[in-house]
Amino acid sequence: MPTAPPPTPPSAPADPWRAFAVAFLNLSGLGLGYALVRRWGLMIACLAATAILLFVALPADPNGVPGALVALYLILLLAAAAHGALLGLRTRLAWPPNPLVAAGLGIVLLAVPAGGVVLYDDARDEATEQMLLDRLDQANELVSLGGARSSFEVGRPEYSRALTIYHGLTEHHPASRAAARVPVLLKSYYNTVAAPYAEQDYCGAVPPLKYLRTVPRTMDKKTLGSLSTWPDDRLATSLYECATAALSSNSANWPAQFGELVSTFPDSEQAKKVEPAIAAEVGKAVKAVSGKDPCEAVQRLDSLSTQIRGVSATQAELSDALDRNADRADRGAASGTYNCGVDQYRDGSFSEAITSMNKFIEDNPGSANRARARKIAIAAEVAETVPAAGKRLPTTRSGGSITVTVKNDSPDDITVMYTGPVTGSFSLKACGSCSTYSSLLTSLGSASEPCSDSGKNYPQKTIRLPAGTTYFVHKSKTGLGKSPASDTAKLTPGYIYTECAYTTSLGY
Repeated sequence: MPTAPPPTPPSAPADPWRAFAVAFLNLSGLGLGYALVRRWGLMIACLAATAILLFVALPADPNGVPGALVALYLILLLAAAAHGALLGLRTRLAWPPNPLVAAGLGIVLLAVPAGGVVLYDDARDEATEQMLLDRLDQANELVSLGGARSSFEVGRPEYSRALTIYHGLTEHHPASRAAARVPVLLKSYYNTVAAPYAEQDYCGAVPPLKYLRTVPRTMDKKTLGSLSTWPDDRLATSLYECATAALSSNSANWPAQFGELVSTFPDSEQAKKVEPAIAAEVGKAVKAVSGKDPCEAVQRLDSLSTQIRGVSATQAELSDALDRNADRADRGAASGTYNCGVDQYRDGSFSEAITSMNKFIEDNPGSANRARARKIAIAAEVAETVPAAGKRLPTTRSGGSITVTVKNDSPDDITVMYTGPVTGSFSLKACGSCSTYSSLLTSLGSASEPCSDSGKNYPQKTIRLPAGTTYFVHKSKTGLGKSPASDTAKLTPGYIYTECAYTTSLGY
């Protein structure tokens, strides 16, 4: 025979307090209202629903419990409360016998879910704090990783990502413990990014310091505090030190760095030192013109003049001072070309000496050295054809006691240059009935001797020279394909000399 189900409690007169008690006890989420009316299966269902909610909610997560699950659970609680109220209205309680006591117990037990909500919110807040602290640790690791890179540019992505995290913490979680630590960590961040400055690598410090000056665009200035202006003086120092080092080593990038310094920090102590540093370098180069390598000093002055004019200075006073320095460099280069030409002549670089002396003559119309520069240019041109003529630096001496007549046996207008005890040059008109001599035939001795035709009226000029060896070179003024001829004359007092000028060309 099957076992009979337990008897259903007899119906009781309707009692609102009993309904109220069962409903409130079910709102606790533990199904206690169903327990008082002996509905054990429904009580277990309530406990199961609460257990599922706790299983999903614990441990606390910053994201909390899914909203759909919470909504469904609340609907179940309300349904259990309403259903419990209907059951309790006419069902006698198993315990306690007094409905008012049960109602009071139900009200007290409401503290269980309410307290659970409060505790869960606290746990969720703590989980959020831990998540934010983990995020802060991640930012710190990125900073360390960026600092370990070979250069700022290589580590810049890590620095940028760390800064994004710092900004997110202070912007979206300003009351968190993690956000409270950001200002202190930013000091470490700045020191790490600007490490090249601490190592006195001033050129390497410029990019990271410029980057740090952009941080206030991202981070709140209140969070940054004094860090907002922390890079300024360091960047000014780095720009100055890097530019002066480049200036001293004749590198090309110092004008831009000085320009950036005086435009970005016009009132800084570093900006005030820019013009004196440039003036000192110009003075050093001007002094070097009289040193052992005047040509290098001239090149340095030419370079300085161009570079100084490339410094962007908006302040009128500084701009004028820079212009004066550039002008001084120009004057030093122009006058120093003479020393350079002398040095080139002494080194046997006669072609370069000609160029330098001609430039000096053109650029310095009032210089006392112009006369000797002309003599040196002539002697260098003679020495290009007769190297022995360049063994001695010519003087400005002129004239002598020995008469020398130079005749032109050439169909071209020619320039006659000579150097020795004295140096000079002159021109002779073309000989209309003369021709160019074949250099091949002349070398074989099969050509007639120049200036040997007594029937020709050779253009000529008589000069007076001192005793000693004089080197002559005569060049055609129109002589494409024609080579200058040369002669070496050893002049002795008491004689009258005739010098024959002619030009040669290849062929017969």
